Amino acid sequence: MSLIMSLNSGSSSLKFQVFRMPAEVLIASGLIERIGLPSSVFTVKANDHEESATLDIPNHKEAIRLVLESLKSHGIVSDLKEIAGIGHRIVHGGEKYSASVVINEQVEKDIELLSDLAPPANLLGVRVIDEILPEAVQVAVFDTAFHQTMEPISYMYPLPYEYYEKYGIRKYGFHGTSHGYVTKRLREILGSENSRRIISCHLGNGGSLAAVKNGKCVNTTMGFTPLAGIMMGTRSGDIDPSILAYLSEKEHLSLQGVTDLCNKKSGLLGVSGISSDMRDIENAIKDGNARAKLACDMYVQRVCSTIAAYAVQLGGVDAILFTAGIGENSIYLRQLIIETLEDAFPIELDRTANNIRRKEAKISTTSSRIQVWVIPTNEELVIARDTYRLMK
Repeated sequence: MSLIMSLNSGSSSLKFQVFRMPAEVLIASGLIERIGLPSSVFTVKANDHEESATLDIPNHKEAIRLVLESLKSHGIVSDLKEIAGIGHRIVHGGEKYSASVVINEQVEKDIELLSDLAPPANLLGVRVIDEILPEAVQVAVFDTAFHQTMEPISYMYPLPYEYYEKYGIRKYGFHGTSHGYVTKRLREILGSENSRRIISCHLGNGGSLAAVKNGKCVNTTMGFTPLAGIMMGTRSGDIDPSILAYLSEKEHLSLQGVTDLCNKKSGLLGVSGISSDMRDIENAIKDGNARAKLACDMYVQRVCSTIAAYAVQLGGVDAILFTAGIGENSIYLRQLIIETLEDAFPIELDRTANNIRRKEAKISTTSSRIQVWVIPTNEELVIARDTYRLMK
């Protein structure tokens, strides 16, 4: 019996779960939201008790330290050394890593080399754990691995081929651990014959969609980096690349400056001028804020356009699923997306069934030919499974 902790660092969040393996018994879990934003929220569930606190947590390093302290204060462990293994969600594995690996010096160097493609909190987490728990086995679970089944027609860019050969410039895709888990779960529910063509919508502060055929990814929205694809909390998603050179000249920005603008000041935040958090956007819409409504409408249009394109590539759709922070919790946004699709697809939302949060449920009507589901993601369980397997 071993205690395994999964750490899942998102762009503004940190999830953790502690499992007793191999029984896969969850003994503690928690979520820190709005990292780097005012009034971060830290929620911990342990010993059949859940509590939340509102704090100012400036960065992921402080978030991880807070998580480890909470395991002791809640009696999950008396000594942090009881945690035998820690699995990390690592954003980018490039072409070198198509499966999870035990982290050693070389793996850490490889992750660092890729950090300019996906500036993450992941490697920071590895180093914080190195300081506090040097004897623990650490495992990297790569977000790009699930998407390695894409064919060249989907992952290649229409650039000179030599840049793929020299620099590995191609679509890699991200959120793969989540897309893999939720689509596998939906296929367990529906059976393989009724779930051959799934469009998975991982909608959070970062967001991506994946087209999954017979359990394998055939396309996804994020690309060479997580900046590509749909509009996100602070990321622009796909835009005309000439805009970058134009803004660089007009605003006297370096290449890094325009990249930071697209990564950190765009998306919902940039259009609304209010927040990168969809909850704040929804509240502003209720107050009649026109820019908040514009940001939300743009977001919905981009998600729906991608669903339509993936339906063509898949040759139809058996099911659409929503997951992650927005996908699991925003009743309003799910309704907007499905109602936008209803004129073009044989799909119908059950508004009563849609009135749920963080719960596995079918939210389409019985007459809807395309099923719609909410499947809470559990990247942490996947991470724990891989960590325990590799420890063995």
